[in-house]
Amino acid sequence: MTSTVKYDWYQSDTTITITVLLKNAADKNYSVTIAPDSLRMVADGIEPIVLNLWDTINVENSSHKATPSKVEIKLAKLVGHRWAALEKQQELASAQSLPKTSAHDWDKITKEIEKQEELEKPQGDEAVQTLFQKIYADANENTKKAMMKSFYESNGTVLSTNWDDVGSKQVEVKPPDGCEFKQWK
Repeated sequence: MTSTVKYDWYQSDTTITITVLLKNAADKNYSVTIAPDSLRMVADGIEPIVLNLWDTINVENSSHKATPSKVEIKLAKLVGHRWAALEKQQELASAQSLPKTSAHDWDKITKEIEKQEELEKPQGDEAVQTLFQKIYADANENTKKAMMKSFYESNGTVLSTNWDDVGSKQVEVKPPDGCEFKQWK
């Protein structure tokens, strides 16, 4: 059984970016074929996306990559100008690919991506790293300084967010219980 997936696109004067909402694309054996005037994407369980591009692109400078929630396809324009549409003939493409919308609802797209990313909760070490990154990103300058100083001076064994505790003294190495710290030379 095949299903359709949503995609959207935006452009600059030099590139076209197509975002295909496809969770775990690598697991679905996705492939993208880029030609000077067309694009084709196939994956297990979805209808192929076939686009007859509005204008010619530079295939060698175009690329694609998969993330946990989407496939992002970047097409390098051969001539730097704005395209009137993604495809030359919308009516032919709609029979072969996904439903099109005349206007982009960026808020809706952003909410869908954020919802998918929320569902993909990281596990183990990745969850800890994500937590520390969020704490650091949301922190004030003193908290950031405390985190950097404590982590660096303790060789990664201490992470403090309190600048008053670590700002005026050297942070000691404190390995986990049952572990011994060795200085490598």
